[in-house]
Amino acid sequence: MPDQYPPENGERISAPEAARQAPKKHSLKLWVGVIVFVALAAGAYFLLRRETPTAQRTASSQSLGAGGRFATAIPVVAAKAQKGNIPVYINGLGAVTPIYTVTVKSRVDGQLMKVYYREGDDVSQGAPLVEIDPRPYQVQLMQAQAQMAKDQAALDNAQLDLTRYQTLITHNAIPEQTLATQKATVEQDEAAIKTDQAAIASAQLNITYCHITAPISGRIGLRLVDPGNFVQASSQSALLVITQMQPISVIFTIAEDQVPAVLQKIRSGDRLEVEALSRDMTTKLGTGTLTTLDNEIDPSTGTLKLRATFANSSRTLFPNQFVNARLLVDEKRGVTIVPSAVIQRNAQSTYVYLVKPDSTVTVRPVTTGVTEGGETEIVSGLSPGDEAVMTGVDKLQEGSKVSVHLYGESRAKGN
Repeated sequence: MPDQYPPENGERISAPEAARQAPKKHSLKLWVGVIVFVALAAGAYFLLRRETPTAQRTASSQSLGAGGRFATAIPVVAAKAQKGNIPVYINGLGAVTPIYTVTVKSRVDGQLMKVYYREGDDVSQGAPLVEIDPRPYQVQLMQAQAQMAKDQAALDNAQLDLTRYQTLITHNAIPEQTLATQKATVEQDEAAIKTDQAAIASAQLNITYCHITAPISGRIGLRLVDPGNFVQASSQSALLVITQMQPISVIFTIAEDQVPAVLQKIRSGDRLEVEALSRDMTTKLGTGTLTTLDNEIDPSTGTLKLRATFANSSRTLFPNQFVNARLLVDEKRGVTIVPSAVIQRNAQSTYVYLVKPDSTVTVRPVTTGVTEGGETEIVSGLSPGDEAVMTGVDKLQEGSKVSVHLYGESRAKGN
């Protein structure tokens, strides 16, 4: 080892090479260690984030699988099965059809003089509607009456001659041919009187036709001819249309398989009720009774037409309006009924979540019957008084613990 000596003044001190490199290697190792530690910490953090939900779900599943004794009760709304009555309806598509619709036309030729109605008015049978110029037919009536007076005078004279000839023939004062001719003259004059009477009746009838009145009670549509126009009896154009609004009918169809049930009720003398509903099935437009059935089934659709009559006092049914008709054919009494919301379905079965006395649920298969107005008939699987879950079923499985709030009641069960 060389001797150390104090440096002389102005001499530069030079450290050994190993001594200069040692601090650099120590600093590099320190930074490498820090980077490795940070990488390991970040990896552990992300790994824990991925595994934690799975572990929680596994723990939750294990807890529920153990009967739900350690799980929090799931709040649900349940409904009790009840014993009651439920109606049986046959649904069909239909249209409102007036019982009477009259197209009013002119039966004489002439100028339209007056119109006594306004469009859309309700008119009673016999009310005046329009007037056609009656003067030409009044002239014809006068002519027929005058001709009848002339022919009546001729007949009176012929009858007097016939009476005189009948007296003379007894004294052989005239030949029999003269008497026979006079009898024929009287018969001709009598026939002329009948012809005159017919002409008078025809003229009077034409005058009546000039004053057109409402043939039925109903609502008038739009005016089709304006006053001042010349109308003809041979024209195909109508003057107006009257439609009966009260009562009114609905013609609807049912499937041919449903016809026997309807016929059985009709033969037994029952009056079947029919409801008319709006297009979206949300509004009841009226209630009527079944009037008649058509006499044949449409082979192209396999349906039968039926007519129901409605009083239509509120004018909610309008001609040619589309409606959904519901025919009440029966009413099941004393059956088990639940809200339709409790019924659950999958590809294999129909079931409900039944609430047991220990506030857990079990899957109960059921057989359903008629569904009407948000309620469903239970044929088998439930009894009156059983509680089935309505809402909250998406969180349930076999044995789940539940906190039940009964539908329509304020108390809760299972808290």
